[in-house]
Amino acid sequence: MDTNRRDFLKKATLLSSATITLPAINNAAFAAAPSFNMWGFAAPKIDTVRIAVIGLGMRGPGAVDRLSYIDGTEIVALCDRHADRVAKAQKILTSKGLKEAKSYSGEEGWVQLLKEEEVDLVYICTPWEFHAPMCIAAMKAGAHAACEVPIGLSVKECWDVVKVSEQTKKHCMMLENCCYDFFEMLTLNMARQGMFGELVHAEGAYIHDLLDLNFSKKGYDKMWRLRENIKMNGNLYPTHGIGPIAQCMNINSGDRMTHLVAMQTADFQMGDRARELAAEDSFFQEFVGKKYRGNMDTTLIKTEKGKTLMVQHDVTSPRPYSRLHLLSGTKGFAQKYPKEGIAFGHSFVKEDELKSLKEKYTPELVKFIGEQAKQVGGHGGMDFIMDWRLIDCLRNGLPIEQPVYEGASWSAIVPLSCESVAKNSKTVNIPDFTKGAWKTNQPHDLSLKGGGNTGIRPKVTQNKNNQLHVE
Repeated sequence: MDTNRRDFLKKATLLSSATITLPAINNAAFAAAPSFNMWGFAAPKIDTVRIAVIGLGMRGPGAVDRLSYIDGTEIVALCDRHADRVAKAQKILTSKGLKEAKSYSGEEGWVQLLKEEEVDLVYICTPWEFHAPMCIAAMKAGAHAACEVPIGLSVKECWDVVKVSEQTKKHCMMLENCCYDFFEMLTLNMARQGMFGELVHAEGAYIHDLLDLNFSKKGYDKMWRLRENIKMNGNLYPTHGIGPIAQCMNINSGDRMTHLVAMQTADFQMGDRARELAAEDSFFQEFVGKKYRGNMDTTLIKTEKGKTLMVQHDVTSPRPYSRLHLLSGTKGFAQKYPKEGIAFGHSFVKEDELKSLKEKYTPELVKFIGEQAKQVGGHGGMDFIMDWRLIDCLRNGLPIEQPVYEGASWSAIVPLSCESVAKNSKTVNIPDFTKGAWKTNQPHDLSLKGGGNTGIRPKVTQNKNNQLHVE
């Protein structure tokens, strides 16, 4: 273990909230300083990616399962504050004939893990408040970091993560799985091929009725997500909506987001639900009388080149799930919800033409791994595509497709939307986390050039269409 890594981990201490104390960073000075550009950076190849998974509650077990299918990986450590969750995750490995990982638990288990284990990738599935501290600690410990959304809850945290990634030359990928969904990947490739002309406007969202889940005792550990809905009043979960459309519009690689305005309704349901539940169960009494974030947040964003994006957030209202995913260009239009459609004029193309477009413009990655991903699972397969692609890039020394600037700029919408709402929907500037590199950064490669050689466990077969399958 190198001296810097040992010294950092020795000094890492946990507060009651289980967050670590980090050195103060002068973000204004850092934003103006020249630095190493992680966009397009190809880290040294890793033949076998040694992985530690931290957080085994809502998302972690699925990650363990998906990663266990990917050849060239070894899950060497599992960690959660609850030991029983670690034990359950171990069974995912042993049921597939894989050896048990080292177990860590307790409030300080993850710090101990980083002290003791030599890992290449730390896969973080914990509550939001731990994301930035854990990413930073992982990179300083010598590992790449992959983290569930968002990458940080404040602009400062986003800058801190960027700084450490650039300093350590370790990737920090926010695991925005929606960028790997099938229609999103199709429209990304079509946008790259100029099928929509110049994209001038896009819309994304996270509209998902989570009212019951947020108030469920069996849901999020210690009711942490409900508490976040009290602490913050803005777009709490923007990345599913902004990620795919930002990539289609070449944000951070040809354009950048400059400022936003957020407007939010009052809360019409969460406070009422807390009172209803508390009348039957005293457990919920602490949540009565709190000021909850509003039902619907609408955030409008302007880019350097004069384009606009709209991102919405509503996880309370009883309405069908939607991420919108709408693209509007000078030659064409696409939308995913409520029904997938593509248009090059006043009317959507017919089903047979849509099928032909999908056959022609579905990216190589999806054609290669898509059906396999559906079998493995994870939101219909997009989670597995994301995980497989990340591992394939690390094993082949390829740049990753969501470098740290993506996670930082998309996550920053959380605190910036809260700031705008608090200021009666006034304009708020968006930091340039690339520090001007967006002008020369190139969009990431959608092909499998230089990679595509990572197999699938337990058995890999390949049909005539070069499509991987598990048997």
